[in-house]
Amino acid sequence: MSKLTSKFLTASALAIASVTGTSLAAQSDITIAIQLEPPHLDPTSAAAGAIDSVLYSNVFEGLTRFASDGAIIPGLAKSWDISADGTEYTFHLNSGVSFHDGSAMDADDVKFSLDRARGEDSTNAQKALFAGITDVSVVDSTTVKVTLGQANGSFLFNMAWGDAVIVAPESIEGIKNNPVGTGAFKFVNWVQGDRIELARNGDYWGAAPALDAATFKFISDPTAAFAAVMAQDVDVFAGFPAPENLPQFEADARFQVLSGSTEGETILSTNNKMPPLDNVKVRKAIAHAIDRQAIIDGAMFGYGTPIGTHFAPHNPDYVDLTGNSAYDPELSKQLLAEAGFPDGFETTLKLPPPSYARRGGEIIAAQLREVGIETEISNLEWAQWLEQVFRGKDYGLTIVSHTEPMDIGIYARPEYYFQYDNPAFQDLMTELNAESDPAKRSAMLQKAQRIISDDYVNGYLFELAYSTVADAKVRGLWVNAPTQANDLTGVSWAD
Repeated sequence: MSKLTSKFLTASALAIASVTGTSLAAQSDITIAIQLEPPHLDPTSAAAGAIDSVLYSNVFEGLTRFASDGAIIPGLAKSWDISADGTEYTFHLNSGVSFHDGSAMDADDVKFSLDRARGEDSTNAQKALFAGITDVSVVDSTTVKVTLGQANGSFLFNMAWGDAVIVAPESIEGIKNNPVGTGAFKFVNWVQGDRIELARNGDYWGAAPALDAATFKFISDPTAAFAAVMAQDVDVFAGFPAPENLPQFEADARFQVLSGSTEGETILSTNNKMPPLDNVKVRKAIAHAIDRQAIIDGAMFGYGTPIGTHFAPHNPDYVDLTGNSAYDPELSKQLLAEAGFPDGFETTLKLPPPSYARRGGEIIAAQLREVGIETEISNLEWAQWLEQVFRGKDYGLTIVSHTEPMDIGIYARPEYYFQYDNPAFQDLMTELNAESDPAKRSAMLQKAQRIISDDYVNGYLFELAYSTVADAKVRGLWVNAPTQANDLTGVSWAD
């Protein structure tokens, strides 16, 4: 071989290696699958967590935000001052922030967003978060003062919810189909029934993300989810819906399995105003008819932590009240007889799409049947569930995971879909909001857990586990889910 030929081949090999290396290092797009498709794209006017799954932190941002460990950290507000009596919050906004349409984000937009959320005609699903606000005033373009009727120790926490993101009046009309935020990614396209596409925001005010583009795919069927991941048609499946397949992925070097926890209290939600479910003895009978571990094993293949109240077990204020509703079908039958239903009764069981609900629903229906309670099962699509159950309150029983962080306060809202009306609990939540002492707040939260457990408001099943299957080279994914989100701002590919 001549020196020339040798030199040429060496140069060619180096060139190929260089191109290949560049190609690998340059991968900057990602396809992430989730089970539920959002009904629309406005996080400030719907209860669907699927909206936040796509848009939280990626497209929309709030004054504060959740970090991956659940801590509350600055968002659009870089800092804040709190008055001595805890009723005035002065937020100092980051400067140079713009919306994706190029318009500036300033104090006027913060005022618009908070006033809109708390207004009489507000359709915000978490309107109660803003109920304590009495005034929002613009100090200057980067300073906003929020005045509360009374001190609220949870206010900064409340402002981190997806329902409290900052939006602009100029783009609010089209927000449901064309969301315009301030985040690190811009909305590009929504092919309904299939995917949502995002692209990097080149004018982002904060640290630039490593990814140039992201596609969210919607795959509701567990079998299809397994096939898509195994074929590597998707790079990540967040909240993988087929836990029985996780060991197979763990044994495959192409993948990584992240096993974390969520804020998702999975409950057999009960319509407290629908006879005979308005009778506490009937609700108690239902609670004792349920074998939680059988549901966790049968529907979730062992993934999940039993709960006896509406509170996350990983929270330091959690009280283990599972014994208050231990599996005891004979006691359940006795309670039904005492309530005037010795032969049981019939009710509806309306199930949304997630596998925990569909699979768990079949198991619960069989358990209730053993004590004489017959359920008419209806499998609903997510939009139907929101319309019939959440908004219409047209149901007896349903199964759903409440993934909002530390949301026991929903039990103080009689109009909420399970329609629990307890003035003593409502007063306790009012006291909690006004209290800033950690020890006193802890005692109040523990008391609140016991009240709803003793009232058997709902059937408390398990804390939803959060399993993500991803390409082994993906870095920066959240392991746990302190809120329902897939924050891509820190995600990258390993070389």
